[in-house]
Amino acid sequence: MTHPQWQVNSEHQCALSGPLDRDTVPALWTELQAFKPTQNEMELSLKAVERIDSAGMVMLIHLLENAKKQNCHIMLSFVPTELRTLFQLSNVEQVVAGHLKNTTGVNCG
Repeated sequence: MTHPQWQVNSEHQCALSGPLDRDTVPALWTELQAFKPTQNEMELSLKAVERIDSAGMVMLIHLLENAKKQNCHIMLSFVPTELRTLFQLSNVEQVVAGHLKNTTGVNCG
């Protein structure tokens, strides 16, 4: 099983890769809770996310909220089609609307 990875590429950009699902999110969330952004704005690339389910979506929303509490605005880029569909089905589009940088479809493989 592939494990998700959190990578900080620079002080303004980070990335998630691998699967973000109910099996992998608990361990990843423990790691992400220790993340302390030092900038007012960051980009989080989801380009290498293989698949995502509702647990992954909720984790991302919590990550956005936690960063906001630390005065950091996270923009999601390369948002997978599956995640945009989950946002719609869960009626959370308004919650994430200001956090979507690149909304052109990227399909999870």
